[in-house]
Amino acid sequence: MLSVRPLVLLAFATIYVVWGSTYLAIRFGIETIPPLFMAGVRFCIGGTLFVGWAIARGAERPVASLWRPAALVGLLMITGGIGVVTWAEQFVPSGLTALLIAMVPLWVVLIDWARPGGSQPGRVVFFGLVLGLVGMTLLVNPTGIGGVGEVDPVGALALVLATLSWAAGSIYSRNARQSSSQVIAVGMPMMIGGVILLGVSALSGELRQVNVGLMSWRSVMALAYLIGPGSLAYAAYLFLLRASTPTKAATYAYVNPVIALILGAAVGGEQVSTWTLTCSAVIIMGVIAIVTAKARTVSA
Repeated sequence: MLSVRPLVLLAFATIYVVWGSTYLAIRFGIETIPPLFMAGVRFCIGGTLFVGWAIARGAERPVASLWRPAALVGLLMITGGIGVVTWAEQFVPSGLTALLIAMVPLWVVLIDWARPGGSQPGRVVFFGLVLGLVGMTLLVNPTGIGGVGEVDPVGALALVLATLSWAAGSIYSRNARQSSSQVIAVGMPMMIGGVILLGVSALSGELRQVNVGLMSWRSVMALAYLIGPGSLAYAAYLFLLRASTPTKAATYAYVNPVIALILGAAVGGEQVSTWTLTCSAVIIMGVIAIVTAKARTVSA
């Protein structure tokens, strides 16, 4: 059996590389598959595979009391987080999507500050918050400074809401009651989040747009990639929230955008302007300031 340290290193490699590539996979997938439907199928299948595999290997079936906390994690992280991100990629390029998702550590700090008994951010963290918010504002650029508008405002707003939902779910999941089987603990929220997404897809009329005959091979392969390696990346993140520290797990936030921007430009043909790169640098510096400052606080 592998020791914890190699598993932690493998988990970090997975969330850095694989997760960074899922943004482009989502973009390819929604080219011919409705976004909410695709996200629902992705997590229903992925979650069922996790839970089924664990039970087949002897894990205890989850008791009824575990489904409520799993449902809340699934609602916040899967439906409100990744589901909304998938929908938003209709309007925002994959590289810029990953860049806006890098704001998650900022919201984690603010939520921790706002909660009863929460900790007030220090000067370095506060500086990082301001820097990151300035970078995001300049990237979205609602006032059209210099005639530059990089991000669709509707997509940008959706991504901001998605990051808030994901951050809230990440904080809640750390201490939520869950199955003693880590695999089942990962699969349950995926299943519930996927079912909710399929329900929303049906209510929005998306299901009428589903046409298997019109689905491209690239979209189908992208969906398969999201179900397989993409699900493993999500599992690796949940594992790191408990096996490592939330601060270290949050370092994915300034690695993923770099990978996503490179893949989006090299493989997806997305344009990366000087304005985007400049705003990216400002956002990433803000995230690095927050994460490194919190890391010093945790280790002190």
